[in-house]
Amino acid sequence: MANYLTVLTTTDDAEKAKNLASSAVEAKVAACAQIDGPITSVYRWEGAVQTDQEWRVLYKTTAERYPELEAHINSVHDYDTPEIIAMPVTHGSAAYLSWVTEETSKD
Repeated sequence: MANYLTVLTTTDDAEKAKNLASSAVEAKVAACAQIDGPITSVYRWEGAVQTDQEWRVLYKTTAERYPELEAHINSVHDYDTPEIIAMPVTHGSAAYLSWVTEETSKD
C-alpha cells in the first residue's frame, strides 16, 4: 500500500468546498486541500441522469490518516453519498512528502 494518498470529493457550492478543505486541514487529517471548479458533473442518481455544477476538493494525506479523513468528510459533507476516492501517490518530492507527514501527524 502507498504511504501517501490524494483523496477526492466534490460538493455543490464553493463555500462548502472551502469548509470541507479548511476543516480537514485544521483537523490535521490532510496537509493540504486544493479546490477547483466549477466543474460539470454528469451522473445517475435515483434512476435519472443528472447534470450539476460542482466544486472538487483534492486532499493530500498519508495512508495512515485516511480513515480519519474519510470519517471527517462524511461528518461534514451534506451529500447522502459523497464521493470519496483515494488514489495512491507513487512518486513525489521527498521534501514535500515529509511535509505531508509532519502536517498530518498526531500530536
